[in-house]
Amino acid sequence: MTNTPEKTMNTDSFQGIDPATGQPLPGFFQEATADEVAQACEKAAIAFLEYRKKSGAEKADFLEKIADEIEAIGDELLQRAQAESGLPLPRLTGERGRTTGQLRLFAEYLREGSWVNARIDTALPDRQPLPRPDLRQMLRPLGPVGVFGASNFPLAFSVAGGDTASALAAGCPIVVKGHPAHPGTSQLVGDAILRAVTACGMPDGTFAMVQGRTTAVGMAIVEHPAIKAVGFTGSLRGGRALFDAAARRPEPIPVYAEMGSTNPVFFLPQILKERGSALAQNYVSSVTLGAGQFCTNPGVAVLQQSPEADTFMEEAATAVTASKPATMLTQGIQRAFAEGIGKLTTAEGVQTLGQATAADSFANGTPILLKTTAEALLANQALAEEVFGPGSVLVEAKGREQLLAVARSLEGHLTATVWGTNEELPDYADLLEILEQKVGRLLINGFPTGVEVSHAMQHGGPYPATSDSRSTSVGTNAILRFARPVCYQNFPDALLPDELKVANPLNIQRLVDGKWTS
Repeated sequence: MTNTPEKTMNTDSFQGIDPATGQPLPGFFQEATADEVAQACEKAAIAFLEYRKKSGAEKADFLEKIADEIEAIGDELLQRAQAESGLPLPRLTGERGRTTGQLRLFAEYLREGSWVNARIDTALPDRQPLPRPDLRQMLRPLGPVGVFGASNFPLAFSVAGGDTASALAAGCPIVVKGHPAHPGTSQLVGDAILRAVTACGMPDGTFAMVQGRTTAVGMAIVEHPAIKAVGFTGSLRGGRALFDAAARRPEPIPVYAEMGSTNPVFFLPQILKERGSALAQNYVSSVTLGAGQFCTNPGVAVLQQSPEADTFMEEAATAVTASKPATMLTQGIQRAFAEGIGKLTTAEGVQTLGQATAADSFANGTPILLKTTAEALLANQALAEEVFGPGSVLVEAKGREQLLAVARSLEGHLTATVWGTNEELPDYADLLEILEQKVGRLLINGFPTGVEVSHAMQHGGPYPATSDSRSTSVGTNAILRFARPVCYQNFPDALLPDELKVANPLNIQRLVDGKWTS
């Protein structure tokens, strides 16, 4: 189910908005009704009965076909995404490559097949005092999944993004709520997935998309009894609302929500002496990249008092003052950024270090750096909360112990970064130990903007960064969110899934009597 871009008799329709001009874009999109959402969920439940039995090779072919169909849209997709998001074409071209690349990565992962984590304890009929039955376990798909498109990645975290790729790879049909900020982009990608469904002979209902501006559409997905899990990327408020709704259901379900993070960066003293000027420039570049609209945007930096720290802050202030405002994704996001910065600038102990010259535009975000002290932050944890956009707070600590106190005070984040020389990093091993408990990805001498789609990537973190720190929304481990273990006891070999048969026809890695073998 997708929504037609033509105006219909349904008067509850909306258009995409160009965030650079505020003007409506061509095409009308209908707000999905409760009946339409229910129909999509019910069809997904029926499709699950067949789709769950598709082999890894069949699902791999399907994911690759989706990637092919997305690429076949050509420039029309990029141009519509640019018009709806304000993001530059080179960025969107790269994002399209990431979208199709992660679909193909999951296809490779499915063909290899060991992700099911097959475990076999063979029968021990002569064991005393009791025999052991034959036990075989593997991961099986959860069921239909609700997916919410993200505002800041109209391709890679949206209709065919990581949540979609991982859920389909696990064997779960999906019902997607397209993000209202880019309905035309969502429409194009949704249609591409439907073409792949038909071409690969997947059951009707394997994929559906509904659109809408209201929270009612999303809540209807989460509350429908056919939905067994949810993937979400967005605000803390939105993610928590979905999480709470899912917990209130007669059958509670998991919500894997990525919600907010300031991704703190710690600059150690010696590296500032050696590379302070370059680091100041690079830090501002990371803060302002993509108008600061990355979930890994570094919103807080911590330094110890020193002449080098003073120089770093001066050069960072100069760099941000020389930067340019950029179009943000929506006027609502721009307003939220301005309001968040307004609260920070009026907080006790906070001063403006540098700010770009504002431009008169519909949804421009003006880059800004603020400065505060460790004492102020320790007294007011709101200073370390995410303000989504091109802004950051530099925190000055009086010494090593105060820097560690700031680290201990942090809530959960997606990432944390430590910049230091090879000589000083061992002396801050305790800082790394603290940060390891706060984040899902810990970086040395890098910036967190930029998330590799790979087998080893962890894109998640303790609350409030995500609703479940054990999961990732990027990389092949994302498939584990949408699968559950099932144990088969004393099954005849002919009735077992291929992954658990005695002959191991798929030649996958399996844990047999405590030893990994293929």
